[in-house]
Amino acid sequence: MKNPSLREFKYPGAKGSRQNDVLGLCELPICDAPGHVLKRPVFFLADVCKKGVITVSPAQTVLLGATVNISCFLKPKQGCSRPSDFQKLTFYRNRIRLSSLKSHVLSVLVSDLQLGTTVFVCKLSCGGGRESQVCGADVSVGVTPEQPQNLSCSQLGEQGHVICTWDKGRDTHLYTVYTLQLTGPNNLNLEKRCAPDLEELDLGISLSPASPEASYTARVVAENSLGNSSSLPLAFSFVDVVKPLPPSDIKADFPKLLANFCTLQWQDEGSVVLNRLQFRPIHERAWEMVHVTNAGGRYDLYNLKPFTEYEFQISSKLHSVKGRWSDWSKVLRTQTPEKEPVGTLDVWYTVEDLEGDLQNISLFWKKLSVSEAKGDILGYQVTVREVNRNGSAVPSALEDFTQHTHYSVVVPPKDHAVAVSAKNAKGRTSPTWTFVSRRPHQAPRNVVAQSQGTAGIRVTWEPPGEAAGSIKEYLVEWREPGLGRSGASPPVDWLRLPTLSTSAVISEHVKPHLCYQIRLCALWGTGVGCSRTWANLSSREPLSGPLVHSATGGRGAASLTWTEIPPREHRGCLLRYSIYLREAGSASAPRILEIPYEVANTSVVIRDLSPGVTYVLWMTASTAAGEGPRGNERELFLEGAFHWHILVVLTAAALITVGIFFVPRARAKVKSIISALQPQWYNQEIPDPANSTWAKKHCLVEEEMQFHLDSFSNSWTSSEEPETLEIKEVLQKAAPTLWETESSCWPKTHNFHEPARKSSPWAPKPIENGVEYGVSHSSIPGSHPAEKGQVVDLYKAMGCGGPKAEDPPVQLRDIPVDYLPANMDYLPSNLDYLPSIAADPLEDSELHGLSFSVFPKGSFPPLICGEKLTLDRVKIDSGSITH
Repeated sequence: MKNPSLREFKYPGAKGSRQNDVLGLCELPICDAPGHVLKRPVFFLADVCKKGVITVSPAQTVLLGATVNISCFLKPKQGCSRPSDFQKLTFYRNRIRLSSLKSHVLSVLVSDLQLGTTVFVCKLSCGGGRESQVCGADVSVGVTPEQPQNLSCSQLGEQGHVICTWDKGRDTHLYTVYTLQLTGPNNLNLEKRCAPDLEELDLGISLSPASPEASYTARVVAENSLGNSSSLPLAFSFVDVVKPLPPSDIKADFPKLLANFCTLQWQDEGSVVLNRLQFRPIHERAWEMVHVTNAGGRYDLYNLKPFTEYEFQISSKLHSVKGRWSDWSKVLRTQTPEKEPVGTLDVWYTVEDLEGDLQNISLFWKKLSVSEAKGDILGYQVTVREVNRNGSAVPSALEDFTQHTHYSVVVPPKDHAVAVSAKNAKGRTSPTWTFVSRRPHQAPRNVVAQSQGTAGIRVTWEPPGEAAGSIKEYLVEWREPGLGRSGASPPVDWLRLPTLSTSAVISEHVKPHLCYQIRLCALWGTGVGCSRTWANLSSREPLSGPLVHSATGGRGAASLTWTEIPPREHRGCLLRYSIYLREAGSASAPRILEIPYEVANTSVVIRDLSPGVTYVLWMTASTAAGEGPRGNERELFLEGAFHWHILVVLTAAALITVGIFFVPRARAKVKSIISALQPQWYNQEIPDPANSTWAKKHCLVEEEMQFHLDSFSNSWTSSEEPETLEIKEVLQKAAPTLWETESSCWPKTHNFHEPARKSSPWAPKPIENGVEYGVSHSSIPGSHPAEKGQVVDLYKAMGCGGPKAEDPPVQLRDIPVDYLPANMDYLPSNLDYLPSIAADPLEDSELHGLSFSVFPKGSFPPLICGEKLTLDRVKIDSGSITH
C-alpha cells in the first residue's frame, strides 16, 4: 500500500510517445507535531529514464526571472542499434518542440520561465519518424513567502480551544509550510505546522480563566525552498482572546400590560461584565442599541410603540474595556400590548336619490395607520342623525357597528350629520363628523383628466367662481368600473388637496386599460359641489362589441336596443358606439351611425330608413386605441309606405255623404229606401203583459183579498185588544239565478210596492248576499209544495200590492196562476225602467186592485251595470202564489 503522504507527478509525452508516464514521486508534507522535521520533496527517476538522464542547473526550483540549463544524456548502448541509422535528440517544453540535435548529448538554455511548473522531455529518433522517450524533468518557478499579516487568536467560551488565523500574503507558487509558535507562562512553548492552503490553525489548548491577566505570545513562520518569513509577535491575555458564548433564554414581559414598557430577561454564559441590547420593529431596518453594565440578566426598556412586533437580540463581554463581544443571541420576536387608538378617520360619502322620496347615503373611510390604530381595530361605530334647518340635531339618531370600511343607509331626503369612529380592545377614536347637505353648491369648472403614462392621471380644474375663497379644501375621487351603470358600487379612493390647488396626479390604485370615473369636489362649509369626468391610464381596443337584442321596424324608422359591453372588456374609456346598417343581400358599403358614449344609453331610434326594406345591422365600440370587434348581427324589416291616395278617396266619400244628408229631399229619399229594406218584425208592436189572462185573474183575486182586509181592519177598531197570532216562516235557499251569478244592479233598499203606500210585510224581500230565498207554506190547503231550488216567479214577486200596514191580517188562499198567452212569446228586451203606479179604485174593473202593471214602461229604475234582463233568461214558475 502506498504511503498516503506521497503524490504521483505525471507529465505529458510528445506526439507518438506513451502518454502520462510516471516521472517520479514527491513526499507531501502535512501539519506535523511539535519537534518533528518536515521533509522536503525529493525528486527521483523511475523506469521511464532507462535510456538517459536529464540534469537541471542551477536547480529545479528557481526564483522568477532566473535562467536554467537543461541537458539530456544518452546512456551507453542506449542509442540507435544500427550504425547506418542517424540518431537525433529533441527537447519538448510542455509538449512544444524546443530544440533538436544529431548527437547523444543535447543541452538547452531557458530564461523565460513562467511562475509555476514547466515540464521538459527529451526524446530519441533513429532515422524514422517514430520517437522514443529518453527522460524528463520539471522546473518550478516561484517566490519567497511574504510576512504573514493580521495574526489573531481567539477562544470561544471558557472551555473552547485557542484558534489563530492570519493572512499569508501573495501566492508563492511553491510548496510553502506555515508554523504557529505559542509561548506563555509555566514554560509554555508550542509549535504546530500546517499545509499551505490553510490560514487557520487550532492549537488544541484552552486558556484558563484562573489567570485572566497572564500574557501569551504567538508567531507564524512561513517557509518554502526559496526562503522563509515570520510574522510580528502577538501578545494577548485570557480576557483579550476569550469570546463569550451568546446569551440564552431571552424573555420579554409587559408589566400591567403597559404598551410602552418592557422587561427583558436572559441568561449569560460565564463572568460577563458588559451587555449590549439591540431592538427594532420588524418592519424597520435600523436597530436601536443599549449598553448595560452588570445587568445581571435583566433590563427595562421604555418608549416602545403600542401593538408593534419587535425583534430583540443581546450580546455580552467579559471586560468593560477590552476583550471580545459574543455573537448575537437568537432573535426574540414579541408584540407589545394594545393602546387606545388616536387620530381621526378620513371619511367621505356619496348620495344617491331613490324612488319613494328616499335617498341612499354611502359612507367610506380609510383605515388608520399602525401608529394610530395602536391595536387590532375591531370595528367602526357609525352614527347618522337628521339635522333641522336651523342647524339643531334631532334627538333620535341611527347608530350601528360594522367591521367594514364602508356603510350605506337609506334615509329621507333631508340634511344629515354622520359620525364614524374606530374601536379596538382599549377604546375608540374621536368621532369624525361629516355634514351631508341636500342643498346644491357650486362645483369646480373645466375639469380635465389626462393620462400621464406610468406616472398616473393628471386632473386639472378651475375654481368655481368668485366665491372660491370660502372653499375649505378640494377632494379628488376615483373609482374602478363596477358591474355596469346600474351595478353595485365599486371601491372608492380619494385624495384631499388644499384650497389653492388647481391640479392633482392620481398615481395610487390605478391600473392600465381601465376607465376610471373621476369626481372633483369643492368642499364648502355647508356642503359639496362636484364635477365628473372619465379617464384611463392607457387603453386598447375593446374585446367585444355590444349585443343587439331587439330591433323593431316601423315606417321609415326603427327602434334599437342593446346590451352594454362588460366593463372589464372595455379596456379603457369608451368614446363612441357605431351602428352599421346594410341592406340584406347588398354588397354596398354599410351606413354608419355614431353615438357618443357620454350621451348613449342602451336604446336609440334610427330614422330616414327606406320602407319595405330588410336591413342587416351590427354594433361596435371604440376607445382611443381603436375600434373593437363587431357584435352580433340582426335583421331589421321595415313596413311598406302608407298609400295616401286611399285616405284621400275615403275622405272625399265621407264629405260627399255628409253633404247629401244636409239636403232635406235627399235625406227623405234615403230614409224611404232604408224603411223599404227593413224586415217585417222590426216595426211589430210589443204586446203589453197587462192584457194577459193571468193579470186579469190576479186583479180579481186582489179585489176579494181587499174585501177581507177591510173587514179585518174594522174588527181592530174595537176596544178589545187583538189576540196575538204567531206565524212561522220557513225560508228555503233557492237555486242560483241570473241575479246570483251576475252583479246585481238593483238598489239594496228597493222594495217592489207602490210609492203611495208604506212598506208592506207582504212585499217581496230583496236579494241578500247574492242568494234569493222563497217562502214555502206547505200547511195551507191547496198549495203546491215548492221544489228544492225553485225560484218564485218573477210575475208573482211583482204582483199587486198586499194589504196596507194598518189592515188586519187575513187568511190567505191559493190563487190559480196561468202563464202568459201563447200569442205573447216574450217580454220586451229593451226595458229601461219599471214605473211604480198607485192603485186607484176608480180605474177600470179589469185593472181594479192592481198596484202596477207587469213590466210597463218606466216601472223599474234603469240598470246601470251588467246586461239587460230579457225573457229568454228568466224562468217563469207555474206554481201558485200565496199572499
